[in-house]
Amino acid sequence: MRWTRVLRFRIWIFLLFLSVLSTVALMSASGPSPSVDRDVDFARDIRPILETSCNQCHGVDQSMNGLRLDTREAALKGGQSGPAILPGDGSSSLLYRKIVGDAPGSPMPLTGTLPADQIDMIRAWLDQGAPWTEAIDGTGATGEKHWAYIKPVRPPLPKVKNLGWVRNTIDRFVLERLEREGLEPSPEASRETLIRRVTLDLIGLPPTPEEVDAFVEDRRPLAYERLVDRLLSSLRYGERWARPWLDLARYADTNGYIHDRRRNMWLYRDWVIKAIGSDMPFDQFTIEQIAGDLLPDATPEQKIATGFHRNTMINTEGGTDPEEYRVAAILDRVETTGTVWLGSTIACAQCHDHKYDPISQEEYFRMYAFFNNTMEENNPKTKIRPHSSSITLPPADYLSTHRSDIEREIVELKAALKRSTPDLEEAQKKWETRTARDMVSWSSLDPVTYFSLGGAELTLQEDGSLLASGPKPGRETYVTVAETQAEGITAIRLETLTDPSLPHGGSSRSSDGDFMLTGFEVVAEPVAALGSSSPVVFTGAVAEIDPTTTGIRRSLDGDPTTGWSNSGTSHRNRVERQAIFMPESPLGFPGGTRFTIRLRHEGEEPGKTIGRFRFSVTRDQDPDRNVKLPTRVERVLVVPAGQRTETQREVLNDYYRETAPLLTPKKQRLSELLAFWKQLTSPNSLVMKELEKPRTTHIFVKGSFLNPGKEIQPGVPSVLHPLPESETPPNRLTLARWLVSPENPLVGRVTMNRLWADHFGRPLVKTPENLGTQGERPTHPELLDWLATELVEQ
Repeated sequence: MRWTRVLRFRIWIFLLFLSVLSTVALMSASGPSPSVDRDVDFARDIRPILETSCNQCHGVDQSMNGLRLDTREAALKGGQSGPAILPGDGSSSLLYRKIVGDAPGSPMPLTGTLPADQIDMIRAWLDQGAPWTEAIDGTGATGEKHWAYIKPVRPPLPKVKNLGWVRNTIDRFVLERLEREGLEPSPEASRETLIRRVTLDLIGLPPTPEEVDAFVEDRRPLAYERLVDRLLSSLRYGERWARPWLDLARYADTNGYIHDRRRNMWLYRDWVIKAIGSDMPFDQFTIEQIAGDLLPDATPEQKIATGFHRNTMINTEGGTDPEEYRVAAILDRVETTGTVWLGSTIACAQCHDHKYDPISQEEYFRMYAFFNNTMEENNPKTKIRPHSSSITLPPADYLSTHRSDIEREIVELKAALKRSTPDLEEAQKKWETRTARDMVSWSSLDPVTYFSLGGAELTLQEDGSLLASGPKPGRETYVTVAETQAEGITAIRLETLTDPSLPHGGSSRSSDGDFMLTGFEVVAEPVAALGSSSPVVFTGAVAEIDPTTTGIRRSLDGDPTTGWSNSGTSHRNRVERQAIFMPESPLGFPGGTRFTIRLRHEGEEPGKTIGRFRFSVTRDQDPDRNVKLPTRVERVLVVPAGQRTETQREVLNDYYRETAPLLTPKKQRLSELLAFWKQLTSPNSLVMKELEKPRTTHIFVKGSFLNPGKEIQPGVPSVLHPLPESETPPNRLTLARWLVSPENPLVGRVTMNRLWADHFGRPLVKTPENLGTQGERPTHPELLDWLATELVEQ
């Protein structure tokens, strides 16, 4: 019987071979078998494929062989080869056959084969009847809208088997889904776990051991409810839940961009904390943030609330285009409003009709028009008017209670900074000894000849300095001729000295106390051979006022429009300064050297000239090592400690207290308190305020503000409910009320979906920032709609 077994084996192999051939033939005829196990959404799954791979050739303007794929009607009609789709029969549809290479002519698309998962989705979509979302308004072939654009209707409560497990309405929705999936609810958490979870959720902090013990031992009915009520009434609740909202509001205490300077926004932050902590209704919460300033008899707090849209970045860099950054701020407000309240990514519509969501470019700029009438100063050259786009308030009640404590601490810190202690005195003695030992030794250059080329009068003082007086020419050059016997000179020092005869008792002749040295030039020649002069080449320069920058070096670059400034416009900067210039090689001739020094003042702002100055030289190999040490302090340090006058000791004490490491923490604390005290006594915050005369709004062609197109009026996307006709002309207040209208299909869903994610870690719609056609469907649509309608009702 062995041969029969061999025959049966050969027959089995033959049948297997035929089966394989049949399978291959079926695959080549019908392509890969669908592996899609869910309903295919046209807008989310199919439209992107057509947009990317098909519409370039088969769109409205490019219809190859008469076949268009831009609408369902066009696809059903087809081109020269007949209909492109046969609803309900994917394998026979020309569209499917062309993409798997089973139709005459070239396979599609011409750019290459589609991925297998896209082919599977197209066949599954065709088998499901090829439902098609037609136009920009979001409606399908039978008039249905995308689920997110349909106003939510309160669903009936689901029926459940284990009714004893249910404690609230939400439990019904959760349990119904669990029972449908054949799952059991998880066991209830222990009381220790429960209090930890709810405390972290509601106030963002763990419970104390005492709070845990008290809850574990509390066996009275409604113990958990009392715990929740206590946490909801805590000040920490507002602080905890303000944080995610402030993230949505893009809250920042600085402007952003390059300079990123500080700004006052903390009053808006505190408003959010207070609003959430006091359980402000969400519609009021929305209206006050978008348009609180437009409410009748708006309170200061309602105006502060509009700081929501003043959190945009502000560019204060010189040379920027104010209009460019004003427009950028408004674009940000439009897109933030769309994201926060509508859960829609609408930024694409700035440049063109949205590719996926039913928002046209015109509708985008209709929303832009709501925000285009706001008064705003983003120009660094524009002086901010206090009551234009910011608000100044008297001290708030909840802050003024701390004023007495702050005032007392400020007085104590100021006294402590003046008070001598053994530790401070010992540290100062060590500093004086160390600094005096390490000081560079300078020799004064005594002027032989000195004059002004601009007409000022220079007078020699007892300390070897020169004081300017008389006429104040627009541009000025001082010439000083001095001689020295020193050789091996490694640096020349210029000191700018203060004098009571100069404006503000400073070192400049200008009324604002500032000077601009645009040129420092030195010519050296041997005394024994006058007339053989040569200019000195300087390879380095440092100054006390900017030892790490290039300010002083600008006085050596030959450019009369740049130079070294003393920043004398600040009162505390009207003090003596020094600048040190290092030559390319040591200076000095045997038998003596004559220096001719020119100080040029030729800046774009004439009249900013030095009022009193002095020159000195050194042979030290490291001449700039204590350039930060003021010359007034140097002059005292060279005097032996026992011979110093009371005034000289005060100079040292005052300077050391400015720099003493022991006092740094106290000085930092004092600075913080003084800044906070200023806020308490006259706090101000950026707010929104409408212009008296509205701006004209245009569509920006291709999104560029430099290319304005059609003029338009404020409006909203047509896929959503219309604006109330009673409010004319429409403004931000109209928009705010429109957002929180019970007719709005998105705000309730978006808000509750975000809250659900914040509490449970996973949203009901996995794309909380996008509930449009490209977003995911809700995992629990009935629960989401119940939550949305509950928010509106409450």
